[in-house]
Amino acid sequence: MSQSEAIRFVSAGQSCCGDLFLPEGGGPFATLIMAHGFGLTRECGLAPFRDAFLAAGYAVFWFDYRHFGDSEGIPRQLLSPARQVADWQAALHTVRGHPQVDSDRIVLWGTSFSGGLVTAVAARERVAGIISQCPMMDGFNAVLEVIRYGGLMQGVRLTAFGALDAVRGAVGLSPCYVASAGHPGEAAAMSSEDAYQGYTALLADGVPNQVAARIAFSLPLFRPVTVADRVQCPALVLVCDEDTVAPARDADRAIARMANATVRRYSIGHFDIYQGEHRERALREQLAFLRRILAPSDEPAAPAAGG
Repeated sequence: MSQSEAIRFVSAGQSCCGDLFLPEGGGPFATLIMAHGFGLTRECGLAPFRDAFLAAGYAVFWFDYRHFGDSEGIPRQLLSPARQVADWQAALHTVRGHPQVDSDRIVLWGTSFSGGLVTAVAARERVAGIISQCPMMDGFNAVLEVIRYGGLMQGVRLTAFGALDAVRGAVGLSPCYVASAGHPGEAAAMSSEDAYQGYTALLADGVPNQVAARIAFSLPLFRPVTVADRVQCPALVLVCDEDTVAPARDADRAIARMANATVRRYSIGHFDIYQGEHRERALREQLAFLRRILAPSDEPAAPAAGG
């Protein structure tokens, strides 16, 4: 059975909480660092991915961002792309120093919003590779997509809530929250046809379906696609072609700028990859990618599959 160790690390003076899981056998191990996407914690539907990686002999470290889950940060549910990039970097530096982790064989695993975050981190840090699943690569275009399916008034409402939240934050009041995912027509960061059902299916007990509304101003400025050309490590990007949350065209633009990208495509929506046969296919392709890029130095790496 795998062993786990609770690890806290500091990001910008605040404590973040994570867990390091070790597979059977002796280390140091090739390791994946995992964190979730928009407004979610490590307990929200990531366990099947973690367990598959452990069974394949990899260590896994997953963590919660500041302001979410078990990590520190007031106010709660404050989603700041810049802070989350810094949290990823702090997690990477912490894990790299652990005696059971092979510091030269660390892969960053991100999904949805964190698929963009790991791209931004890999543009700054040395890692063995990244896995970017249904990634949000351009926050500006993601906002335009909300307006496309929700209408201009949806954008106006979210901007108004964001302005109210920013003012409240500036004077020390509690946040104005909006739902992370809602039904079509509701004021929510995501309100496409599949958003509410797909998102809430991932929620763990006690995790709220809400974020501080000021994300309306920082999200359009977060554009990992603009730094994708700095990602020199191997990258596996899994693109959902029917994605209305993180448009596939933005993932394609990022892939075209990466030096060493492998692409896998799925004719599914954004949330389908977390469940059933689509998740199993994604895991098979992720494990094949890991075997290729993390082969021990005394074993030849298998040739890359087409893509």
